[in-house]
Amino acid sequence: MSSSFLTTEALTVGHGREPLLRELKLELASGKLVALLGVNGIGKSTLLRTLAGLQVPLSGRVLAEGSDLHRMSPMDRARTVSVVLSGRPAAGLVDVRTLVGLGRQPWTGVFGKLTSADQERIEAAMDITGISALQHRQVQELSDGELQKVMIARAVAQETPLLFLDEPTAFLDVANRVKLLELLRTLAGEQGRTILFSTHDLQLALEVSDGLWLIDHERSVWQGAPAEALSNGLLERTFAREGLRFDPLTRSFHIAR
Repeated sequence: MSSSFLTTEALTVGHGREPLLRELKLELASGKLVALLGVNGIGKSTLLRTLAGLQVPLSGRVLAEGSDLHRMSPMDRARTVSVVLSGRPAAGLVDVRTLVGLGRQPWTGVFGKLTSADQERIEAAMDITGISALQHRQVQELSDGELQKVMIARAVAQETPLLFLDEPTAFLDVANRVKLLELLRTLAGEQGRTILFSTHDLQLALEVSDGLWLIDHERSVWQGAPAEALSNGLLERTFAREGLRFDPLTRSFHIAR
């Protein structure tokens, strides 16, 4: 049985002093791929940012192997968790290989000199994400979908045990969505990384994920296996809209007739 790499204690997250999700007790098992689901505006991105140490919790703690993530030094945190956020980063005038290489910064020491071993890790990250052909392109020339894969390659090069992704399939076509989620499965299953990703792609999340975190309308977070969420009707209750029905066989919503 996998042990929990990340846990929370009475975690409350929100904006300013306004809580969105309260008193959360969550667990992420080592080497598992978990999808974070919920309707728009429910707090998925805020939760991800807080778990990653990018946003301070209103109360409670986030623990990575028992260590408070928000009390770690920036270097230790960068060696523990990597993050791919939605939106286009201000990357400046750099090429793809340079941007991917920034993932090695937590490991390169004070002067940031890349060793041959670092270069090998950069090559491997570009190869596994399928962007090697883009490595000499300027970042500002990339499409949204290409840039998304580059940012994931940077996170892969960072070689952290925890990886958080906010809507990683947002700018990808169907074929590339499938490839990306297969990549996440490989990183979790074969490399032992603990991965949490938010998504609106319900069908693919149910297909590839080991577990789900589902934020319901009461803003509590249900944790469990995809099969359980299908059988107990929770998915349908959470995402139901007038004129739509959920088909558990196809794992998708359809227009009610």
